[in-house]
Amino acid sequence: MEINNKNLLNRLKRTEGQIRGIQRMIEEDKECIDIITQLSAVRSSIDRVMGLVVAENLKACFENPEKDPQQQAKNLEQAINMIIKK
Repeated sequence: MEINNKNLLNRLKRTEGQIRGIQRMIEEDKECIDIITQLSAVRSSIDRVMGLVVAENLKACFENPEKDPQQQAKNLEQAINMIIKK
């Protein structure tokens, strides 16, 4: 799956809209459970964007390996650490 900057930006803009909606919900004293549901959706959206960015990084690493094996290993380790970091 190839992702481009336009696609990533569109995803982030949707997430930005969700966050604005959550702000309105708080201002309007909406139910806590509804706010938490929307916050969970935002978190999932951000996680998805992060996954796509890391996946593209890994894909590029394998398709265009560094000439220096140590640098290649470092790049792969960095990408893996981004995946498992929570």
